[in-house]
Amino acid sequence: MVVIDAYRGGNDVGYTGNGIIEKDFNLMISKYISNRLNELGINTYLTRDTDTNLNINQRSELIKNAFGNNSNVIAISNRLNSGNENGVEIIYSLKNSNNLANRLDQAFKERDIYVNKVYQKRDENDTSKDFDDLLKNVGNVETIIINYGYVNNENDAKKLKNDYVDYAESIIKTLTTYLGVPYFYNSTNEYIVKSGDSLYQIAKKYNISVDELKKYNNLTSNLISINQVLKIPSKDLNSNKVIYMVTKGDSLWSISRKYNISVDDLKKANNLNSNILSIGQKLIIPSNTIYVVQKGDSLWSISKKYNTTVDKIKRLNNLNNNILSIGQNLVIP
Repeated sequence: MVVIDAYRGGNDVGYTGNGIIEKDFNLMISKYISNRLNELGINTYLTRDTDTNLNINQRSELIKNAFGNNSNVIAISNRLNSGNENGVEIIYSLKNSNNLANRLDQAFKERDIYVNKVYQKRDENDTSKDFDDLLKNVGNVETIIINYGYVNNENDAKKLKNDYVDYAESIIKTLTTYLGVPYFYNSTNEYIVKSGDSLYQIAKKYNISVDELKKYNNLTSNLISINQVLKIPSKDLNSNKVIYMVTKGDSLWSISRKYNISVDDLKKANNLNSNILSIGQKLIIPSNTIYVVQKGDSLWSISKKYNTTVDKIKRLNNLNNNILSIGQNLVIP
């Protein structure tokens, strides 16, 4: 049982910078984590699922009352930072060990996400208590604060906007394994290492060389560990099926518009007899014009490859800037 706290909300906008509004980011990533944990069989509770005001006492009571005030419940408070530093910060309560916090640290690093520090902090006026008001008031619930990055840091902001799923999946993987629940993440560009795997076997599975696999994942040896996340370089960029996971508010019409295809084509590709969708459902996107962004790509290089323009690609994909991330799907005009 996991409580997910989307910090800020309503009149409390939080930190802003580089196109990010903290209250909106916190809610977005909290909803994603909640939906994925539910899909994996873990019950969750969101302290807020809309843009609403919550003071610290209300937030604390919601955390304590969601599944009961006991140490078997985990709460994750999602936040952002602003200042002169960068990277993720993981803060765990004085009443808890560093076990879960260290697992989170490792999961972030597996996805090449920089972790600035993992720490506890005491109240200067009463060193027997946590410095943070939420940690002080959540009773026995094991609560961890995650500051995902610094919104005024351009590099942090870029990664938060483009790779928020990587941040979220780091949390999800940690919580599932911590609670003894099997973790999976279907992605055409990622592989989760299983017992008995070797780099040779994985490379052979994807028709690439061990050296390519190591280079793509910045590996200096052939050692891999169970549940480690490996990114897979694609040989035939357009042969990969594009998989879309249905989220709250989606419809066949909205998804078809997103990928510039018809509803009928979408239904046919997925053998659907009706227009009813469920959250977490995976849909195959039928298209021969989806490009999966690779390391070193730019909008300019992709536009030249397909004899189109940067503006056309941006317009078709609703891009507000020229920033791309590895594994991102682009519809090619």
